[in-house]
Amino acid sequence: MKITYWSDYACPYCYIGETRLKKIIANMPEMKGRQFELEMKAFQLDPYAEKFSTGDTQTRFAKKYGISMEEAGETIEKISKMGMREGLDFRYATTLFTNTLDAHRLTKFAMNTGDKKLTDSLIEKLYKAYFTDNKELADKEVLLNIAVECGLNKDEVKMLLDSDKYKDEVILDEKEASRYGIHSVPFFYVNGYGISGAQSEEYMKDTILAALEKENTKNENTHGMSCGPTGCIIG
Repeated sequence: MKITYWSDYACPYCYIGETRLKKIIANMPEMKGRQFELEMKAFQLDPYAEKFSTGDTQTRFAKKYGISMEEAGETIEKISKMGMREGLDFRYATTLFTNTLDAHRLTKFAMNTGDKKLTDSLIEKLYKAYFTDNKELADKEVLLNIAVECGLNKDEVKMLLDSDKYKDEVILDEKEASRYGIHSVPFFYVNGYGISGAQSEEYMKDTILAALEKENTKNENTHGMSCGPTGCIIG
């Protein structure tokens, strides 16, 4: 089963939702022995964000949503506790919001290697860099260090970050999201079913089970009646 999802590294619910989904799948008896693949697609919360952090999270939050500083602080704390309940060292209050285009381009570069394990490691480390280590994801040195730590070639990554390579691929992901009517993230697409946002564990489970049932029905219907070297299948 393939699960495609749109996400941004500066999105708290994306980190929480992806972590929750992975845990659910790992613990579902129905998924035992099944292969599943997570494919991340880019979605910038703010394509026009600065290259350097220009203020603290609480002030930015209050201004963006038109709420008081107190309300902003309470909301940020609530989101952080959600992340902690998923086992994440979640430090949302001290995040440094910047442009995430280069982080997404780096992810595309990793995907292009065909090394799924490396790509998954990079994605996880980029989330952690933002929400736990509170790094600026527009900082090329930060991205370079993470990439090298994951096993990517240092010189190739430097060349990538000094270019516009994979920018078009990032924009294509965002245009695809727009065509599907996706205007917020995370959004998970599972075999024809959509999960919008970091939904509850029960909701995610139910959606995955429905997707599995649909997949099983499809597989049964596509076999039909046929014959081969070992004999005939009688429907």
